[in-house]
Amino acid sequence: MMKAELLEIIANGENSGVEFKLDDIRPEQLAKEVVALANLKGGHILLGVADDKTIVGISRSNLCEWVADTVFARYVHPLILPYYEEVVMDDGKRVAIITLGQECAKSYVVRANDREIPYVRIGSVSRPATREQLLMLGSASGVVHAEIMPVHRTSFESLDLARLENYLRDILKDPEVPEAREAWITRLKALGFLTDGVTGEAVCTIAGLVLFGIKPRQYLKQSGIRLMFFDSLDKIYQAQMDKVLDAPLVGRFQTGTTGKNLIDAGLIEKTLEMMEPFITLEPNEIDQNFRREKKWLYPFEAIRELLVNALVHRDWTRFTDVEIVGYLDRLEMTSPGALTNSMTIEKMLAGQRSARNSILVEVLRDYGYVDARGMGVRTKVIPALRAKDVHYAFEANEDYVKISVSKTSGNDTFPHTTEPDLVGKAAVNSNKIVGKSSGKRR
Repeated sequence: MMKAELLEIIANGENSGVEFKLDDIRPEQLAKEVVALANLKGGHILLGVADDKTIVGISRSNLCEWVADTVFARYVHPLILPYYEEVVMDDGKRVAIITLGQECAKSYVVRANDREIPYVRIGSVSRPATREQLLMLGSASGVVHAEIMPVHRTSFESLDLARLENYLRDILKDPEVPEAREAWITRLKALGFLTDGVTGEAVCTIAGLVLFGIKPRQYLKQSGIRLMFFDSLDKIYQAQMDKVLDAPLVGRFQTGTTGKNLIDAGLIEKTLEMMEPFITLEPNEIDQNFRREKKWLYPFEAIRELLVNALVHRDWTRFTDVEIVGYLDRLEMTSPGALTNSMTIEKMLAGQRSARNSILVEVLRDYGYVDARGMGVRTKVIPALRAKDVHYAFEANEDYVKISVSKTSGNDTFPHTTEPDLVGKAAVNSNKIVGKSSGKRR
């Protein structure tokens, strides 16, 4: 780190990614700050800087070894390999910098006094993590697979047997579909749709209930979709529509020589059906075939793919629904939870894959809802948006992943970019990308 960069960090003060400490700190206290930063997004710990931004300097002659062998090796778990450096100031004082990256083995804990305590960073304060925060950390890192967690008060009867039979017999072409209840339970446990509850009885997993549940939101409040439309540029008191949809994720299909025909809609189909009046226009004139050809205000293929992604890749430890909000000039789709591990929007747009909910992804791939290569955003969404020359923005933070898409009418209320093609280039916030087609048909 250059001296000028260090002085700028000190001038900006402590925050969610920066902590000031003197080098006489106890090792377990320094480990606490390390763990809290690692459980967030990483950052810098400056040793030799006081809370009031005064550069005191470090006095330990073996500080680097003490940090590595005592603080990190003894107190921080799992193991983290930080970047350590020292910067000499004009007056000869040295400041040590411990840099932590976007760690992926969350949650991290401090091991001391026969206890393991996880910490999180909130602003410039490090504090013990709550149970909910631990679940979110584990889900974000991929260590905790929330989709296989049990949903209490459910049972085998909470699942739609007709959909399950349709999945095994017609979608998977399974030659041995269970008949007896116990045989079904055994098979569904093996598939990850059921698990043992606290009393030993079989209960639904989140994946099983979301995919095949009769009324999933009766037991899992975050399993639906909140659908809102406004005749304005922002949310107002009076909505054109405000509904929460509750249905199993997958539809029921009839298969045969003519292909696959939907006979009972799932949540994806019902959502698209409810949205259609608000995202299409029907012309006054009829065409030569005596039909009124609807005009889609948003690229349908892109909207469908984004809807599937929002459901499949959401964080089930977050107790909010996927939210779709339509305004006069744009459509916003919000999926609860941060991107997994070290995934970024740039990596996602480049085609990198990191499935949080592997069971959901595999089942939806069986049906054909999900791209077989897992590259729907790169191969379907972006080309469809570019082809219609619309503006769009991807945004990701610790709470959600959101995409905004402007209408194909080309109004100027959505932010433009000055570059001809900004896809794959970060805007001011590295977790937000705004894009616009170059206008060329591809």
